[in-house]
Amino acid sequence: MSSQSKQIIVLGAGMVGTSAALALQARDYDVALIDRAAPGSETSYGNAGVIQGEAREPYALPRDIATLWGIAFKQDNAVDWDVRGLLKAAPTLLPYWYNSAPKRHRRISQVYSALVARANADHAALIAASGSEALIRREGYRLIFRDAAAFDKMAGKAESWETIYGINFTIEDGKALAAAEPALRQRLAGAIHWHDAWTCSDPGGLVRAYAALFRKQGGDEIRADILGLESGSGWRVRTSVGTFDAQQVVVALGPWSPQLLEPLGYRVPMIRKRGYHMHFTPGGALPNIPMIDAEVSAVYAPMRAGLRICTGADLSIERGEAMPRQLRRAHAAASELLDLGEPVEASAWRGERPCMPDMLPVVGAAAQHTGLWFDFGHGHQGFTLGPTTGALLAGLVAGDPDPIVSRLALSRSVKDL
Repeated sequence: MSSQSKQIIVLGAGMVGTSAALALQARDYDVALIDRAAPGSETSYGNAGVIQGEAREPYALPRDIATLWGIAFKQDNAVDWDVRGLLKAAPTLLPYWYNSAPKRHRRISQVYSALVARANADHAALIAASGSEALIRREGYRLIFRDAAAFDKMAGKAESWETIYGINFTIEDGKALAAAEPALRQRLAGAIHWHDAWTCSDPGGLVRAYAALFRKQGGDEIRADILGLESGSGWRVRTSVGTFDAQQVVVALGPWSPQLLEPLGYRVPMIRKRGYHMHFTPGGALPNIPMIDAEVSAVYAPMRAGLRICTGADLSIERGEAMPRQLRRAHAAASELLDLGEPVEASAWRGERPCMPDMLPVVGAAAQHTGLWFDFGHGHQGFTLGPTTGALLAGLVAGDPDPIVSRLALSRSVKDL
């Protein structure tokens, strides 16, 4: 049994929390992992299953008039909204807008790119150790275009990213795309095949495999609702099945982190971007690799459960529709290109991306409490960056910090990046 100072509780069993628990185990900590649900069954379950090694810049809030016009009049499927939702999100959307200005976004992207650059390698170690190779393909994904002008514009941007970040891609014209993806029923303008991304046929299954590795290595997994967090000589976690004590605790609860931390005096300015997916049985051939349909901001990803259609960001108040507007549009667009069968589920899955206004995750020590650590706010890339931020956090806890961690503290300022 480890000494009391080496005992630590991780709250949250998604990709981020499970990866942090494994990284702490690798540093010889005695780790308990607590969540209300099974590992990988919430936000980490519902994503597009892409480890985005090519995504060297975070998603900026659009600032050009044409895009904003399309969003305002609900012509652009990337974002949905309603007045109540915008008013609720306004205190965090405004700094998000500010940080999306080109100069500030470039500064943020330097830090973000350094994280993403190591994501594939950090996943590779856990994929191998957990025996998860069958879930992973290292063949990238395609960003497909119906409009030639949009295709040409993105091809130019890809070439600039190749120069800046060294990412690998292939520009495919309509003929090359049709040859590579015979399942497509229409000739399109073309595609950009991003080669540095890895894809997963069961995102929740990958997290479950990582969690099984954690248990195999002696980790303690506890299924319980987390009711509160109290500090004293150490930390006490109140749950629906009792209390658990440790000298240190990691908050890795994604979109639920701010609620837990507010009573301790921490205000976390998080934007919660809701996303949806549904699976459809294949009516014919599936895409060879996942596709993002640029025109409707939707992902078409072959999964074990069927073809998963994923949507962009919804900032509206939850309405509980079986198939929300963005998903209806995405399904209609997918049906033009692919031979889809029936929906697998009766209603859409929904989950929330925990986004910070400066688009960087929060990784580091709490400013006002000893032994309290943060690992949340990964936005669209929790599935990609979970192992990376877990390793960074574990190094910090163990007194062996990577210099980049200072740029991920909750108290950071973009001008200091």
